[in-house]
Amino acid sequence: MTDRPASLEEALAGPPEEVAPRLLGALVSHGDVAVRITEVEAYDGAGDPGSHAYRGRTVRNATMFGPAGHLYVYLSYGMHLCGNVVCGEEGIAAGCLLRAGEVVRGIDRLSAERPGTPLRQLATGPGRLGRTLGLRREHDGVDLAEGPIRLELGPEVPQVSSGPRVGLRGAPERPWRFWVSGDPTVSTYRPAKGLPRFDALPGRV
Repeated sequence: MTDRPASLEEALAGPPEEVAPRLLGALVSHGDVAVRITEVEAYDGAGDPGSHAYRGRTVRNATMFGPAGHLYVYLSYGMHLCGNVVCGEEGIAAGCLLRAGEVVRGIDRLSAERPGTPLRQLATGPGRLGRTLGLRREHDGVDLAEGPIRLELGPEVPQVSSGPRVGLRGAPERPWRFWVSGDPTVSTYRPAKGLPRFDALPGRV
């Protein structure tokens, strides 16, 4: 029998590119809303030019340095609050951006608040996902095992695809975006402006 991790922190203690596909199928919940994660991106620290922690620790990115199993929340483009699951060894920055998911609880309220938005797009893209989960700045650093926002890992997803991360100039070709193959909630890949498009790399992770 394989030993199961004793805690969420232990389950997320590996390198981000290994932890990221494990988050597919996980359930993230906050209040009356729950989202099944269908797309993530992995981010390392000093070794990853695409990471917020590439140039070292700051007030903004401090949560990325651990411990694993906490939520790193940041403001994107001055408008969208995005959520990342902190992973790896404490003291070494690493995290996985929650890019998209399927809303499985709270659909009626969300649909009433956003009339005209297709159900499959309620949590497509990190900004929409953050809005759907009701992320706020004060959620930065919360414990995903015991805090108001919870993460529950699910069973292994049978079909996973990987490819380059969306809209990055730093290490744009690194295939650290992972998604549930064929899922309609997954966002559209777009390279950073002026950079070539890198092909996705479908296949089992």
